[in-house]
Amino acid sequence: MQISKVIIPVAGWGTRSLPATKNIPKEMLPIYNKPVVQYVVEEAMYSGLTDVVFINNRDKKIIEDHFDYNLALEIVLERAGKTGLLEEVRKVAEMVNIISVRQKKQLGLGHAVLCAKEVVKNDPFAVMVGDDLMFGPDPGIKQLLDVAKDEKLSVIGVMEVPPDKVNRYGIIDGDEFAPGMYRVRDLVEKPKVGEAPSRLAIVGRYVLAPEIIGHLETQEPGHGGEIQLTDALKELARSNSLLAVRMRGQRFDAGDWVDYLTANIYFALQDDQLHDDLKMRLKDFLQLH
Repeated sequence: MQISKVIIPVAGWGTRSLPATKNIPKEMLPIYNKPVVQYVVEEAMYSGLTDVVFINNRDKKIIEDHFDYNLALEIVLERAGKTGLLEEVRKVAEMVNIISVRQKKQLGLGHAVLCAKEVVKNDPFAVMVGDDLMFGPDPGIKQLLDVAKDEKLSVIGVMEVPPDKVNRYGIIDGDEFAPGMYRVRDLVEKPKVGEAPSRLAIVGRYVLAPEIIGHLETQEPGHGGEIQLTDALKELARSNSLLAVRMRGQRFDAGDWVDYLTANIYFALQDDQLHDDLKMRLKDFLQLH
């Protein structure tokens, strides 16, 4: 199973992050010294994915522009002798091949995936939610790609969540057949606390066989006219064609303010020039509060 394309939906309005996202896409909010979406694209690149398909809207062209050359800026940096920064900004433009698809109406994650039908054609592909960040020894999506290639099946990423937070996620019901690997029997979208079949929550990373497109095309729209990816995944589960992998590493939801701010600290502490001063300032703040 050779996979080169990844769909990254970025057309949403980012209402959880207002008012910061009033005029700036949530995917372009900075975490330390990079916008959120760059971390996601870097994860795809480090996993061997070469074609990034942004599912975008008319007002968020800035996301595509970030992964293009900025010749005016490059001239300024070159004249100033800032070769290190010049190299950094050029690297961003050379990471991957960017393909943009317009989503004219935001009708759910399944609809966003369906918008890429003509790009993915009959090939398997990955999906990465643009505000979910994954960090660890192995890139998050690579953990799924490795299993998908071995098993020749669709694979979704899951992580264990506290019992009182299962109602915020899609939760899987499945059987563990190898350490950290599950055959998915069913998926329950945002179950009530105490009624979830497990604590394994879907966390925004998918590797999907092309048959998922057929399920999305025939799916009846749900609440608000939306086409949910979870409903199509249920069809794969019923035919015993869906696996889940318990993902290793650290996850940050950039749409959650606590996670967003924690991610900034997480990366800043890894910068040797900032580490000591930042720890001192944080210690001072904690003593005050």
